[in-house]
Amino acid sequence: MIETLDFVSFVNGFLLSLGLIVAIGPQNAYVLRKGLKRHHVFAVTTTCFLSDALLIFIAVAGIGTFITNNPRLADAAAWGGAAFLLWYGYQTFKSAKHPDVISQHDIDDAGGEAQGKGMKAAILMAIAMTYLNPHVYLDTFVIIGGIAAQFDDNTIRWSFGIGAITASAVWFYGIGYGARLFAPIFRSTKAWRVLDIVITLIMWSMACLLIWFQLIGHDALH
Repeated sequence: MIETLDFVSFVNGFLLSLGLIVAIGPQNAYVLRKGLKRHHVFAVTTTCFLSDALLIFIAVAGIGTFITNNPRLADAAAWGGAAFLLWYGYQTFKSAKHPDVISQHDIDDAGGEAQGKGMKAAILMAIAMTYLNPHVYLDTFVIIGGIAAQFDDNTIRWSFGIGAITASAVWFYGIGYGARLFAPIFRSTKAWRVLDIVITLIMWSMACLLIWFQLIGHDALH
């Protein structure tokens, strides 16, 4: 796919993906729950990671290439992606004032119907929480795919995609196997405030890079 890895693009993909995936939602609460209870942790985290990796791969390989071959669509994706990232960062910045948390109630509720029904039920619940969530398609196809499409060079594009996939692996395996460590952090408003500010900076930085790319040229995101 690529012969070498472009480190800057890899880091950009990693940070963007991490910023998008670190959000309060049933999927993260479900992974935390399984991690805390030590129920099918590997099966659940691997299902979430592979699902994310598949969607990112499709976004970079298919949608990204399609957009790249259509200059007007590529421009629209760039400006639309920048606008979304600015909006996303603003919403995250606002939430930092009064951050939400993943409460113990959220963790207990997540995937409750699959509790005690074995590995198959746990995996099916993880699949449902991934593919039935409309935001996952916005994050992967529109944002990650749209940004990847701005890179003409395959090395840079796939470095960006591999960075995004790596972030998914780090996140899901991290909160799955580190649930006992991370659960108190997820319940802390102070921790979420710091996290929201970091995510805001990541989103706004990526938006600025996209805008710079459109105004300066293809080397801007390299």
